[in-house]
Amino acid sequence: MTPPTALITGASAGLGRSLAAALTDRGWRLVVDARDAARLSRAVAGLPRPDLVTAVPGDVADPAHRADLAAGVGSRLDLLVHNASDLGPTPLPALADLEPAQLQRVLAVNVVAPLALTRALLPALRAAAGTVLAISSDAAVEAYAGWGGYGASKAALDRLAAVLAVEEPALRVHAVDPGDMDTAMHRAADPGATGLPSPEAVVPALLRLVDERPASGRYRAADVLVGAR
Repeated sequence: MTPPTALITGASAGLGRSLAAALTDRGWRLVVDARDAARLSRAVAGLPRPDLVTAVPGDVADPAHRADLAAGVGSRLDLLVHNASDLGPTPLPALADLEPAQLQRVLAVNVVAPLALTRALLPALRAAAGTVLAISSDAAVEAYAGWGGYGASKAALDRLAAVLAVEEPALRVHAVDPGDMDTAMHRAADPGATGLPSPEAVVPALLRLVDERPASGRYRAADVLVGAR
């Protein structure tokens, strides 16, 4: 039997790497990416089944790289995970200090790239009646000082996911708020934060969405883990 296939962006660390580990442990075939080729190679080598993984280093904002990712997937894709994100400049600036070019970069990675990659992979997703997981943030729905650019990008990603779900009813499309996690991105945004849960603690929520295929929509990982919407 052909194993299911997933594409995970931003898989060299944090939630992307943790989800990749869980899926390869289940026998899934993976295509993964990250900007840092050496770091991605080390992450793949540490997975339970590196033989099932195709690593494609590059920047999701680069159209040529997205084409390489789509080529690596083939004709069928069971799961697409938009996990790669750009936080923007740190320390996090007020909107009055956020340069337009900095916002454009955040939007290119967090909004435009997921849409472009989804478009390229729609035939493969349709063939599998697959699932799309767009990793969101509470900054998409809550107003936090300094998080304007990133939060706006995640709000836009949420809206893209919601509209895609309406337009592609055979798919499952979920925007997922993982909650605060102990990741390099969160440490860059809030160096003083302590005691945050590990990305591994969020993975069971993502797997539940993939396994149970609830109605498309926006979910909080904490709610999924207790069976509540």
